Amino acid sequence: MAEVTRKTKKQESAIPDLSQYGKVPPQAMDIEEAVLGSMMLNQNALNIIIDQLTPPMFYKEIHARIFSAIQRLFATSSPIDILTVTNELKKTGDLDIVGGPFYIASLTNRVSSAANIEFHTRILAEKFIQRELIRVSNNILTDAYKDSTDAIELLDKAAQEMFDIAESNFKKKIQDMPSLVREAVKNIENAKDHEDQLSGIPSGFVELDRITSGWQRSDLVIIAARPGMGKTAFVLSMARNMAVTYHKPIAIFSLEMSSIQLITRLISSESRIPNDKLKSGRLDGHEWQQLLDKITPITEAKMMIDDTPGLSVFELRAKARRFKQQYDIQCIVIDYLQLMTAGGDAKGNREQEISTISRSLKNLAKELDIPIIALSQLNRGVETRTGSKKPQLADLRESGAIEQDADMVMFIYRPEYYHLDTFEDQTPTQGMAEIIIAKHRNGALADVRLRFISQFAQFDNLDSDAEDMFLMPNNNFDNTMPFTTKTMQSKMNDDSDEESPF
Repeated sequence: MAEVTRKTKKQESAIPDLSQYGKVPPQAMDIEEAVLGSMMLNQNALNIIIDQLTPPMFYKEIHARIFSAIQRLFATSSPIDILTVTNELKKTGDLDIVGGPFYIASLTNRVSSAANIEFHTRILAEKFIQRELIRVSNNILTDAYKDSTDAIELLDKAAQEMFDIAESNFKKKIQDMPSLVREAVKNIENAKDHEDQLSGIPSGFVELDRITSGWQRSDLVIIAARPGMGKTAFVLSMARNMAVTYHKPIAIFSLEMSSIQLITRLISSESRIPNDKLKSGRLDGHEWQQLLDKITPITEAKMMIDDTPGLSVFELRAKARRFKQQYDIQCIVIDYLQLMTAGGDAKGNREQEISTISRSLKNLAKELDIPIIALSQLNRGVETRTGSKKPQLADLRESGAIEQDADMVMFIYRPEYYHLDTFEDQTPTQGMAEIIIAKHRNGALADVRLRFISQFAQFDNLDSDAEDMFLMPNNNFDNTMPFTTKTMQSKMNDDSDEESPF
């Protein structure tokens, strides 16, 4: 007996302990076999997990090939059992690679019951996530050692790949009607409890908020206009209202103007000091005091501004996720969409690239569950149109996908820009702007009129005391003069589509 024991110990010592020499990637072979066997034995089990698995989730290559065959059969509504799977693998030439009919049949022998199929699937998903994290971490480690690597790009790439792993593996569960109805009723009750009765993020423009109920979560809002209409001024006025008046953390991605230029315009609007005086720095004594008194609210505002030029969808997504995690931003503003790029992987013409960008923005809005407001250019068709020159959906520049992906499309229209003295209803156009809601997926269409104060590049409500800035002492304005605006020269004959100062 002692001799047998010695022999056994000797045999055991001859088997190397592989853990001393390396690491084995996370995997569960027996679970993979059980899951494949369950799918070929039980149709109900197949229906439960077929959309939760992908071939890469199987560590063993032959198991991935077998699952791919099952997926193809499922896609054509064909019966799935050991015979049909064997035949499918024979068609693709994979039958011998996976071990022949005998191995496929043996998989069903490993299963006693499909009752725990969901738990087994979760184990496979966890092992796959672990392997993906190892893969991504190794790539990051390799790139981090390279002298040629840009640290900021690597950081964005790391965040992107980590989020991609989470996105692809933690899918939203389907909710039943009772839970959905309860959630909808709760949202209605919450809206009722708000004093302003707005369910979304207020823009600060009363009539606009009444129609939209505020900017809604997960919505993509496109605000479009020709150069010189005041796109940047409009969203900057709105951003100020959201961040200062309603204390909402927001992020602005300015691809055209620098962050200092935006802040200077914001200071001009807040302090009621013309922008050209701020740029020259030639302020009177009372204006310096006025400036210092008025900038405190915007200094304390939770407004993040990123002025990276040529921002790609990839960079935007990484930064937006980071802002959401660090500051819990409630809204994103992009100025403007046509200056973005789809990234290095995008192929095709500019129209296809814009389609990719607009679709990515809509997906990001849903992912972060916040509204995204993107400015957009219009084509020259508006300039050549006779009559009121009101923009239309067909005027959206470079892609019809913008109209398709957006939950709301709005146009900024200032007839005064085209030297038109009155609106269609004979209302004077001087110092007036019209916000045209041309598409509203979840609400009504309407035209909302706002006051446009050109000296400060600011939009305001019609019923606000917009002329108070003219009544300030020594402000170089005639106190008796009527409210006026500056009319910019039309760029119809200008070859450049660059954005005007407004």
